[in-house]
Amino acid sequence: MNFIGWTIIACEIGFWVVILAGLVTRYIFNQKRLGLFFLALTPVIDLILLIVTATDLYNGAVATQVHAIAAIYLGVSIAFGKSMIRWADERFLYYIKKQGTKPEKKTGYAHARHSTKGSLQHVLAFIIGGTFLLAMIYFVGDTDKTEVLLQTLKLWAVIVALDIVISLSYFIWPRGKR
Repeated sequence: MNFIGWTIIACEIGFWVVILAGLVTRYIFNQKRLGLFFLALTPVIDLILLIVTATDLYNGAVATQVHAIAAIYLGVSIAFGKSMIRWADERFLYYIKKQGTKPEKKTGYAHARHSTKGSLQHVLAFIIGGTFLLAMIYFVGDTDKTEVLLQTLKLWAVIVALDIVISLSYFIWPRGKR
């Protein structure tokens, strides 16, 4: 695995480490402001990944799927970051602090609406990550070096479309209780 691949792994680990540090600091040590500081570090991790990826391509690297995954990671992290933190926050409160209400699995139309909201976040992630992919293609300026980025963008567009179709299907066939 190349440097970019390891950087993505480090950024993903870093993302969850700062979230966990933020939650522990906020709820175990009752340091709300310091906990918020840790949670606010998540975009900094995204920025580091962007800089490393752009620098690698700027220095003449041929774009690989790992470079494309970096753009996808950035889009997903930005679009889903707040909801992932909220998800972790709710579970931390309930399972660790034994406070709040148990997170429930959504069923019926509530699940359909929640799934559709997630699909719209996926569209936002696609717009953000796709913009990074297109920017990398443009700045490298060599279609032979960036073909994998364009192919990844096309595949991701199909995946987003399928995500939307699946989410909308829940309005026709709502998820029942198990």
